[in-house]
Amino acid sequence: MGWITHASRLAYENPWIRVREDQVTGPSGRGIYGVVEMQHPAVFVVAVDADDRVCLVTLDRYTVGPSLEIPAGGTDGEEPLVAARREFLEETGHTADDWTELGTMNALNGIAVATEHVFLARAIRRVDEATGTRAEEGIESVSWVPFADTLAMTTDGRITDGETIAALALAGIRLGRFR
Repeated sequence: MGWITHASRLAYENPWIRVREDQVTGPSGRGIYGVVEMQHPAVFVVAVDADDRVCLVTLDRYTVGPSLEIPAGGTDGEEPLVAARREFLEETGHTADDWTELGTMNALNGIAVATEHVFLARAIRRVDEATGTRAEEGIESVSWVPFADTLAMTTDGRITDGETIAALALAGIRLGRFR
């Protein structure tokens, strides 16, 4: 049996998200379902340099506090690759000459419509200092960590961001690290 939506009402909206409440019939019967919709898809960048190090940013998230993540952000209506290049530059002051789309993910798909595009960036180059958004987004530092260490960091709890963990897995699969 599929889900049946009987009615839907917008509960909240801002430039980044919409929250709606749906009257539904699902596997357990009739009820309400709260859904968060992202206004634009997100992008995630697994940047791997010539020394096989991954770029990580440390930032202070309002929701969970300090977090170690890969560079990421919203597409703001742009094509995903354009947004990935912009976010990587803004957050780290780096760019890349080689970009590979690794796949698309859905965050919190039990409660959200949140499409995420994941890219692998290689042939990394340092360019001008990040354009000021680093401080605005709460980014405290940018670090380059050996790829193998990032995998260990996911198992010992230093990296807890689900999208970062999933994106590292996609990159690891593409790069032949999981055999």
